[in-house]
Amino acid sequence: MSRGTVYGVGLGPGAADLMSVRADRLVRGAAHLAYFRKAGRAGQARTIVEGMLRADVQEYPMEYPVTTEIPVTDPRYAEVLSGFYADWAAKLRDLAEGGTDVVVLCEGDPFFYGSFMHLHSRLQGAVPVEVVPGITGMSGAWTATGKPVTWGEDVLTVLMATLPEEVLHDRIVATDALVVMKIGRHLPKLRRALAAAGKLGAAWLVEHAQMPQERVMPLFEAPEQVPYFSIVVVHGQGRRP
Repeated sequence: MSRGTVYGVGLGPGAADLMSVRADRLVRGAAHLAYFRKAGRAGQARTIVEGMLRADVQEYPMEYPVTTEIPVTDPRYAEVLSGFYADWAAKLRDLAEGGTDVVVLCEGDPFFYGSFMHLHSRLQGAVPVEVVPGITGMSGAWTATGKPVTWGEDVLTVLMATLPEEVLHDRIVATDALVVMKIGRHLPKLRRALAAAGKLGAAWLVEHAQMPQERVMPLFEAPEQVPYFSIVVVHGQGRRP
């Protein structure tokens, strides 16, 4: 029996019509579909493909055992998630070894800060794995601002708001253009770092980029609470003709 393939399919920033032709074909033809979600939630990836699936598709919701319940610095966090990824990699490997193709939905691009990377590293070499790239969430966000993010030789830095404040500050100072992801409850810390670096006034907040509920505003006008997957953009001002 020939083995099946596990496909990590990038869905792009959130709008179904920003998916690639290849991603669209794989999603619509999938008989077995896996996706990450928080327990009790539909899952953003699954929401994006609503109305696109076969009537007989078999779904495999992969529910995170923890999200914010344990600090990421706690050794238990890595231990719990490692077991979660190992268990699901084993399940997907069993399906593929039995001849079944499985499409794993991935928000944005599978190889850009995505959960699929942790499955890929455990499956690669064991069963066929293919990755379909997607438009990143940050690309969707800076496009939503209506301005280019980089010019000429601008250096672009991508940061996670989960980083310590002093690290955020130093990286912000050292770059020309900036993208900060995973904002949520880390917004006050990020505001302080941007203000200390003299860039708060140039920062834009994009919530739910490229989705129906998209909101774009200067960061200094943003409320105190924003979604975790909001993105902050600071545009470069480099050389131009």
